[in-house]
Amino acid sequence: MGKIKVTDCCNGIEGLKVIEPSVFGDERGYFMETYNYNDFREAGISCEFVQDNQSASKKGVLRGLHFQIQYPQDKLVRVINGEVFDVAVDLREDSKTFGKWFGVLLTAENKKQFFVPKGFAHGFLVLSEYAEFCYKVTDFYHPNDEGGILWNDAELGIEWPMPEGMGAEDLILSDKDKVQKSFAEYLAGRKEMCQ
Repeated sequence: MGKIKVTDCCNGIEGLKVIEPSVFGDERGYFMETYNYNDFREAGISCEFVQDNQSASKKGVLRGLHFQIQYPQDKLVRVINGEVFDVAVDLREDSKTFGKWFGVLLTAENKKQFFVPKGFAHGFLVLSEYAEFCYKVTDFYHPNDEGGILWNDAELGIEWPMPEGMGAEDLILSDKDKVQKSFAEYLAGRKEMCQ
């Protein structure tokens, strides 16, 4: 392997991985492989990515916490401009870390990537003035298949770092993300579906 460093980390949450590529630089700039199937497979990430997405957001934008319902996706996320705090919440009911979260700082400078497997809610907060966020996914976009959990749910207790000069009341959310379900409501809905 050697081209990437993979950390199975994440507060003991199985499946989450932080990936650091090897960066080769000189006075001209740098080169790195952002994805190599063989290296990732050797690191235990052997899924097939079928779509690449990219978004741009300004400081204080919080997107999430989102998940797919019928068509779950593995995600490989990174930042190519700016800085975000990226979060995954374990929604796998058979997991011993169900309801636990992990966050990682992704920046254009540190070039880290975050692998989020199926069964997690995902979101991020932009800490820099502007950020561009890229992610690979293992299933295509399906309209009306997105679920969500409130970003500041007290039961989850995610410790979002606030952008400089901003408080929680200053964050910018979509109308949908302002009124997502609480974690308790999400759990109640899952129980109803199973009955």
